[in-house]
Amino acid sequence: MKPNICFRSLSWSAALLSALICGQQPALAAGAAATPAALPTLTLPADWYPESLATGPDGSFYVGSWRQGAVARLRPDGGAPEILVPPGSNGLANGQGVLVDAAHQLLWVCSDNWGYTSVPSTPSALKSYDLASGAPRASYAMPDKGYCNDLAQDSHSTLYVTDSFHPRVLRLLPGATELTVWKEDPSMGAGSDGVYLNGIALDGDHSLYLSLVTAVPYVLHVDVEDNGAAGAVSRIEMPRLLKNADAIRIYAPGRMAIFESNAFGKSGPYGGQISIARIDGGSAALDTIVGGLNDPSSGVIVGNRVYFIESKYSLLFQHKEHPEEIPTNVPFDLQSRELPR
Repeated sequence: MKPNICFRSLSWSAALLSALICGQQPALAAGAAATPAALPTLTLPADWYPESLATGPDGSFYVGSWRQGAVARLRPDGGAPEILVPPGSNGLANGQGVLVDAAHQLLWVCSDNWGYTSVPSTPSALKSYDLASGAPRASYAMPDKGYCNDLAQDSHSTLYVTDSFHPRVLRLLPGATELTVWKEDPSMGAGSDGVYLNGIALDGDHSLYLSLVTAVPYVLHVDVEDNGAAGAVSRIEMPRLLKNADAIRIYAPGRMAIFESNAFGKSGPYGGQISIARIDGGSAALDTIVGGLNDPSSGVIVGNRVYFIESKYSLLFQHKEHPEEIPTNVPFDLQSRELPR
């Protein structure tokens, strides 16, 4: 009988890789040996102001910088971070959504022009880099002065991109040379803050979820038809207002991690939190698993743990009129918490 690598005793990096390959879910874990041990808090470069992160097939974490227009790679052995994509490479400015395309050895990053960067501002675009070397590969402009916020990829390598300046989702088909509108609908964002879509997650190839920049008590769901066309838009109602839901991650049937960044600071500088939604039809129960965070804009699920960042945007926003007063040597890190079973 071929041994099951998901349940052998492994080193942390090997166990992490096993969890990624096997699609292990926390609800299905069969004891301590089935999940990787918690990785200690990992240090990011100073003044990083991270916005999004992703994991690679070897267990490495890829963390984009909203301020420095760069991407750092953290190896699973816990070593020092390396700058994989240098600041401003391929015109990268505000680094937002990050996605690893292991099949094509690409790293995808949303680049934006919100400001507060230490590199030149450039028009918003979806950019790709070599996953191993960080070398630039391509850049796809956002049409109509859109804002590339976050992205997801289906099993056919089609990319779906949220636009924060329009109520729409864009799509990049394999081999395409430009982004095209996949679904535009007035319901895709309350827009009271002048912005629309934020996070995005696929549950298989036929269910797509969206979060909104504005604080609302729901996330959106869009059906994906067999031919790839967009279906109806509906709401998944939450029992309370979400505090500016940013990244969202589907990690098990009916389970969604919601990173409530509190980006507009209405609950104070440490009002951010991470919550788990238990979706049942058109509504969901909601449990907060960690609070008191400073803009937790994104994270990833590995085994039975959620790994997350704190973006600390308020340190930038409060110096809008005097950017020279932005503090330096601000520490940033990658933390984790166990998911509820």
